[in-house]
Amino acid sequence: MKSDRLLALLLLLQSHGRLSATDLAARLEVSVRTVFRDVEALSAAGVPVYTERGRNGGIALVPGYRTDVTGLTADEARALFVLLADRTHADLGLGQAIGSALRKVMAALPESQRSAADLVSRRILVDSVRWRTGPVPPVDLGIMQEAVFTDRRLRLRYRRGEDGRVRSYTLDPYGLVDKAGVWYLVADHRGAPRMFRADRVLWARVTDEPVQRRKSVELADVWDELKRGIDEAPADVAVVVRVRHRILGWFLRLHQADLAGPPPSAASGESDAEEWVELELRFRVLGAARPLLAFGTDVEVLSPPQLRTELARVARDIAGLYDLD
Repeated sequence: MKSDRLLALLLLLQSHGRLSATDLAARLEVSVRTVFRDVEALSAAGVPVYTERGRNGGIALVPGYRTDVTGLTADEARALFVLLADRTHADLGLGQAIGSALRKVMAALPESQRSAADLVSRRILVDSVRWRTGPVPPVDLGIMQEAVFTDRRLRLRYRRGEDGRVRSYTLDPYGLVDKAGVWYLVADHRGAPRMFRADRVLWARVTDEPVQRRKSVELADVWDELKRGIDEAPADVAVVVRVRHRILGWFLRLHQADLAGPPPSAASGESDAEEWVELELRFRVLGAARPLLAFGTDVEVLSPPQLRTELARVARDIAGLYDLD
C-alpha cells in the first residue's frame, strides 16, 4: 500500500539522513521514478523533504525535523524482533503481515541497532506451543475472529473438558486470548462470562444477530475475572498415584501442573525401571483425573476409593468394547 511505503520512506530518511534515490528504491523495492513520486506526495502532505542533485546529492529531510514514530532504543529494537518467531500471528493468519511490518521497521532503524535486531531474530526462538498439546484446533480461528470483529453472535458445538460431553452454545464474544500457546474464546453465555478452548470447538458459525454483551465491559476485564476464578479456586480433590519409574519423565511432563508438591527427579541412572514412585496430585473435579487411564498399567490410583471405582468402570467398558469373543 502507498501509505505504508510513504511511512517507510519517511522513517528511512529520519534514521539515515540523506539517501540517494537509487538506495531508497532498493530498500523499498520500487523504481526510482516511484521514489520521486513518493517524495512529492510527502512534500504535498507538509513533510519538509527536499532533493539535491549532483554526485553528493540525494533526498533528505530539513535538519532538525523528526517524527515520533521511531526513537527506539537498542533494547526496544531487540525486543521487537523477537515477535518474528512468535506463532500467535500465524494462528491469526497474520504471519506474513507481521514479517512485512518488522522488515519495514528494520529498514528504518539506524545501522547500529539494525544489526542487533537482526541478530536477535536469528538467535532467539519463541515456541509457545507446549509439548504434546494435541492436534491443531479443528475450527479455524478466523471464524471466531469474524464474530469478534463484526460484533455478531457465535454458535458453536463444544466438547467440555470436565466430562467430555458435547454441548451447543450461543455466545456473545468479547475476544480471543492466547494463554501459553493455547487459544481461548472469551464470551458471555446467557449473560455470564465463560471461556472456551479453541481446540475443543467442534463446529462454529457466525450468526446475523448482533452481540448482546454487558455494557462498558472489555475483554481484559472479563479475562481477569475468569482467570481469578481459576487461580483462586481450591483444588479439592486429592489423588494419590504410583507411577513406574521408567515413565516418570513422561508423566511429569503431562501432569506437573497437577502435582501437590515439588516434582521428584525423573533421572533413572540408579533406579530400577519397574520401581514405583508415589505422587500426590490435585484436581479441581474428580472427572479431570480420567486421563490417568492413558498410562495403562504403568500408573495406579491408590486413592480416593471413588476414583478407583470410576476408573475400573471405564476400563471395563473399554474392555467390553474391544472384546472379540
